Amino acid sequence: MLKNTTKFAALILGATVLAAGSAPAFARDQISIVGSSTVFPFATTVAERFGKSTSFKTPVVESTGSGGGLKLFCSGVGDKHPDITNASRRIKASEVKKCASNGVKEIIEVKIGYDGIVLANSVASSQMEISLKDLFLALAKNVPNGDGKTQANPYKTWKDVNAELPSVKIEVMGPPPTSGTRDAFVELAMEGGCKKFDWVKALKKSDKNAYKTLCHTIREDGAFIESGENDNLIVQKLAANPSAFGIFGFSFLDQNSDTLQGSKVNGVAPEFEEISNGNYPISRSLYFYVKKAHIGKTDGIQEYLNEFSSDAAWGEEGYLTDKGLIPMSAEERKEWASKVKNLENLSM
Repeated sequence: MLKNTTKFAALILGATVLAAGSAPAFARDQISIVGSSTVFPFATTVAERFGKSTSFKTPVVESTGSGGGLKLFCSGVGDKHPDITNASRRIKASEVKKCASNGVKEIIEVKIGYDGIVLANSVASSQMEISLKDLFLALAKNVPNGDGKTQANPYKTWKDVNAELPSVKIEVMGPPPTSGTRDAFVELAMEGGCKKFDWVKALKKSDKNAYKTLCHTIREDGAFIESGENDNLIVQKLAANPSAFGIFGFSFLDQNSDTLQGSKVNGVAPEFEEISNGNYPISRSLYFYVKKAHIGKTDGIQEYLNEFSSDAAWGEEGYLTDKGLIPMSAEERKEWASKVKNLENLSM
């Protein structure tokens, strides 16, 4: 009898373990956040406020880049995986599919506002005035040769690109491929300039892959220098090298306006109002994503969402505007706050 009872108990224990394996049971008392270096200062500010004004622990926020953050976020459910990931671009359908394959099937999307991508340099140098076409020609791996064909980028100085630009070596520090800033820059700035060539624009219809390869591939001959996910390092390097330029989010320019200046792009300066009203050509939306399965398992997620989506944080006079966040309109904030309140699932 004892032997049978023991065997029965073992079967029950095995079933419990299997059930736990299919839907991991865990409890964590501190929110884990990864992702975009651009969203990092905003998330950190909210996390610090949240930690001071509530009984919950201050969330741990790590800057891993948008792509890196989404990879970690989509790797599974449970206390070994982050609760939230920040992104300076929208999640891709392929990433949603990857999430689902690892059990992350319900995701809450939260749009937090807007940001501009800047080409900045030291205030010790002259302010650059450049077009999207110039940017593409300066940074693309291959460029049109004027004969309906392409060639390896031959341009060494900005003046080589456009006679009206300074005779200064092209030296641009920017983010790696895992960065949402990099993704947005190639899509908005590089492709925006690439399309200025009529035959390239037509190529999009006849050979989309060739078009994307030409317009999205950044040169690798030393003119563009990958500088990691930490935008503050780029800021520091620009201060030490007045002839170089850096690519990063507006918030970093805004926080370092005493030492850095943004280039005018298509005649528009990267300023708060110009980004907000859509005039600045290199602007994008910012997001974060939440694992619905972790709400109720990790302490404080719902409350953190409420803090981030409050007008006190992301509103026109909210404390995040002091960090450089470009707020959404009142109508758009109301729409996204409603989605947060209802824990609405992501819809692609």
